[in-house]
Amino acid sequence: MDTFDIKYLIGCWDVIFVLLFQGGNTLARPRGPRFKVARRFGVNVCAHPKALKRGATQVRKQSDYGKQLNEKQKLKAYYDMQEKQFANWVEAAMSAKGNAGENLVQRLECRLDNLVYRLGFGSTLRQARQMVVHHHILVNGKRVDRPSYEVKVGDVISLRERSQSIDTFKNNFKESLCNLSYLQKDENNLSGKLVALPSREEVPIEVTDSLIIEYYSK
Repeated sequence: MDTFDIKYLIGCWDVIFVLLFQGGNTLARPRGPRFKVARRFGVNVCAHPKALKRGATQVRKQSDYGKQLNEKQKLKAYYDMQEKQFANWVEAAMSAKGNAGENLVQRLECRLDNLVYRLGFGSTLRQARQMVVHHHILVNGKRVDRPSYEVKVGDVISLRERSQSIDTFKNNFKESLCNLSYLQKDENNLSGKLVALPSREEVPIEVTDSLIIEYYSK
């Protein structure tokens, strides 16, 4: 094996290592039991009707730092994110104009994987994320395979033509309810549109976002 072959193999391994182990990608995702996480926080972070069937875990009295940490972990659980990626979103929200906590929630809510889930294409956020990664989703008629893509007002999210024949996706979409004013569903065309930026009060999550900003401001 000559020097070129060795360098080529090393380069291939470097690429594989980055894909598998570095944060902020689609392969390295949280994979813990979400029902257990929901019970720990006492709120239904995975939006499953059975998540809190066994009740919430009793929480001891927390310090101010403990409360901040708890809210941070809760918001990460809602959007199923890793720490490094989540911290990048917090930094961007703190750098933008306006209320940092509201900016953070609004931007996370407008992620493509989350809106694919909210519209009902995927029955869970994880399924919605896989749909994006595996090229089932179009934005304004163009394929987008990045779950963290930020959807803009007026963007149309739809199933690609070949994926419209998959009963699971069609049934998910047609059977799910979407009562969020910032989203509009078109069942005939299997599509949905972001018609307005979500206000903080409209986003269906239970977190005190100001405590999250305090946590990262130290």
